[in-house]
Amino acid sequence: MKERKIGLINYTAYGLGDVLGAGSMAVISTWVLFFYTTYCNLGPLQAGIIFASARIIDAIASPLIGYLSDNADSTRLGRRFGRRRIFLLIAIPLLPSFALMWVSGQHFMYYLCTYIFFELVYASVLIPYETLAAEMTDDFRKKGMFAGSRILVGHMSAIAATILPAWIVSALGGQDSPDTFLIMGGIFSVAFMIVVGLVYIFTWERTKSAEELAQPKVEKTSLLKVFSKLYKGLGFTLKIRAFRLHLGMYLGGYISQDIFNAAFTYFAAFALGGMFAYSASESLSLTSYLMAAIFSVQTLAVGAVFACVALLPKFFPALTYRFAVVSYIIGIIGLASFYYFAPESQTGQISWLVIALIFAGIGRGILNYIPWNTYNYMADVDQIVTGQRREGSFAGVMTFVRKATQASAVFAVGAALEVGGLVKGERMQSADVMQSIVMIMTIGPILVLIFGYWVSTKFHLNTDTHTILMAEIGRFKQGERQPSDPQTQAIIEDLTGWKYEQLWGNNTLGMGPVMAEKKIVGEV
Repeated sequence: MKERKIGLINYTAYGLGDVLGAGSMAVISTWVLFFYTTYCNLGPLQAGIIFASARIIDAIASPLIGYLSDNADSTRLGRRFGRRRIFLLIAIPLLPSFALMWVSGQHFMYYLCTYIFFELVYASVLIPYETLAAEMTDDFRKKGMFAGSRILVGHMSAIAATILPAWIVSALGGQDSPDTFLIMGGIFSVAFMIVVGLVYIFTWERTKSAEELAQPKVEKTSLLKVFSKLYKGLGFTLKIRAFRLHLGMYLGGYISQDIFNAAFTYFAAFALGGMFAYSASESLSLTSYLMAAIFSVQTLAVGAVFACVALLPKFFPALTYRFAVVSYIIGIIGLASFYYFAPESQTGQISWLVIALIFAGIGRGILNYIPWNTYNYMADVDQIVTGQRREGSFAGVMTFVRKATQASAVFAVGAALEVGGLVKGERMQSADVMQSIVMIMTIGPILVLIFGYWVSTKFHLNTDTHTILMAEIGRFKQGERQPSDPQTQAIIEDLTGWKYEQLWGNNTLGMGPVMAEKKIVGEV
């Protein structure tokens, strides 16, 4: 692929896309359960059902969006505006649907429908968007720069997502009002429309090679057959060993944060607010500032790792991931233990919270960065197995797995809060409810983090092994079919999970989800 020049404006514009990605998810994961149970007369189980239902429907639709983005260039609009970027244009006028989620006093079906609609709009942007870094460059370092810019912007938008309620409460004269969240939803809706437009303007898609253009056109088939072959093809992505391990690390880092975010909102508002005898509006502001502090530290941590990727000649994601897991666990335990052992002095309380927030923020920041850094290289590992580029399929699978598991995680938190006795609409909860909140915030995330740590010990993709991988892809394109040396063979087989002689389409994965009968064996 002939590289176009990538400048600061391109890195910045691409990164701004995560104002929608991380920003909306930070708002939702932090506030939606709290908003539903406090201002919408919904119980925690009902709120969990809304969240889970929307995510499950979205998870089913996401692989289809990934498939469509891989094949949209077969349409006139796809060729005119880009097979990925056409989705961004279509979604821009639909993004204000985010604000509709935050209207208080509605019924269950209203919240279910508005949430599902926004989730589908979100997926129609994020899945094509996630492929653009791999579309724009093959370079390991440049992909890392795109990932870093995305995560940095995402964290800054997450800070805004968590601190905006406190600022809005202050602007409303310190009143505890559901309008706080409606105003926040409107502000973010406008921001989403602007940044998605900038992503469209300052990104591009790779030009297909002559060999790809020469491939036979696929005959039209029924929608049922498309779905059948689509999900079969998506299942093939899980047969790439590096991708399976990548998913394990991704889920370990992100699900732990889903559980923590949902529970921490209640922990700060009820447990800490009760300890300090705060009013309802003061508790809401406290929650905002504490979450903003965590995201601020996360941003600094991402910046540090981003700088390492940009400046250091080598980067080892798995080792960095394990460091982050340990840091996050220390932070979680520190915050939970504050509830039981907080010192009496204000200085001691502040010091305790600051130290715990720093450890948690450092861990979370790195855990957010690593999976999106390594994701950009999954299509490279897949290419040496299949002889194809399937960025959209991998983005679809990631979104499918992520949202299905996130739905389960948040539903579990809602169900646990219901069992723990949380009373809807109440701003003060019993001591037993407080105990339940602390246990949910601590045990759930730590178990998931331990799983991610174990997976990372088996993940060996790094700067050195990726260089070897790309060199072998180059040799395959030149017609070579034997490994350059035994060590290289071992590295490639470890990354792919396939024998060397089965690579480059000489396997059942060498067929796309629609071209199931057209196995690609050879000379690309």
